Amino acid sequence: MIKAQIPEIKSLLSTPKSIVIVPHKNPDGDAMGSTLGLYHYLKSYNHNAVVIAPNDYPDFLKWLPGDDKVLKFESQQEESKTLIDNADLLFTLDFNAFHRAGNDMAEVLEATKATKIMIDHHQQPDDYATYTYSDVSMSSTCEMVYNFIEMLGDLNKIDTTIATCLYTGIMTDTGSFRFPSTTSRTHQIIGNLIDKGANNSDIHNNIYDTNTYSRLQLLGRAMQNLKVIPELSTAYITLSQAELDEFNFKKGDTEGFVNYGLSLKDIIFAAIFIENKQENIIKISFRSKGNFSVNQFSRAHFNGGGHDNAAGGRSDDSLEATVEKFISILPQYRNDLSQTAQIGH
Repeated sequence: MIKAQIPEIKSLLSTPKSIVIVPHKNPDGDAMGSTLGLYHYLKSYNHNAVVIAPNDYPDFLKWLPGDDKVLKFESQQEESKTLIDNADLLFTLDFNAFHRAGNDMAEVLEATKATKIMIDHHQQPDDYATYTYSDVSMSSTCEMVYNFIEMLGDLNKIDTTIATCLYTGIMTDTGSFRFPSTTSRTHQIIGNLIDKGANNSDIHNNIYDTNTYSRLQLLGRAMQNLKVIPELSTAYITLSQAELDEFNFKKGDTEGFVNYGLSLKDIIFAAIFIENKQENIIKISFRSKGNFSVNQFSRAHFNGGGHDNAAGGRSDDSLEATVEKFISILPQYRNDLSQTAQIGH
């Protein structure tokens, strides 16, 4: 669909516009990499572009080029609202439903008269955009932004700065290129981004080699709390608010913890339950191997969604009640879990 509309989009972008680019709430590497990559591309055409993130994000993403220009809706609401209200174009990247930007920001995004363009790789997109580029087979939104720039005939516009942003998102959303969504095309794009100036070693170090002592202590506690349900090929981790506080939790500290459960032999379904007293919810991350869809599982039971092998969810119950609910639901999926486990052997 988007290819047929490229001439229209190209016409829209042919003269300088006021453009707002938005990632989802609690943005990750793909969200910030894609929005900043697109930001630098649009700035090269002298558009009045700005990235407005719904809220703050982890320090390990704040080295990305252009980070110092990012507005945070949560703490800069008036300025952000004015920019969104007056925008000619609104790009929403790495999400496909306004509520994923948080309720307050969602209202502002819905109300703007700006022409909306969605670029996203999650399932079941809402129908709010004039131009929708949605493809669940893609490794990352950053890969899609690369394709978008290519469709516009502008690969020559990708410089070291844009390449660095896009490489970051592809690397993080593919689990350093090991998830099934990593295709030969993904590797071709990564190769091109390195040729354009992305320093793969530095990017990896900036993202993954920035541990603090307190984060490693928190990881130790998470490992102590790891539980396994072998007959259902499932592992899960819990972290209470008290435990987060004990180890001086900062946003992003629990990134990747859920994957430790999934790395266990014979485990194909992993979850982590993290108490958030400030929002009065339990935040949940799900991961799976093979054909077991955590997107469907999360949508059905925990107000979430995402990809088949990586999804998020939430619960308004207590930590204990949420885990009890999770354990009580699992037997319904015994056949799916056992079939996927057998396929894995």
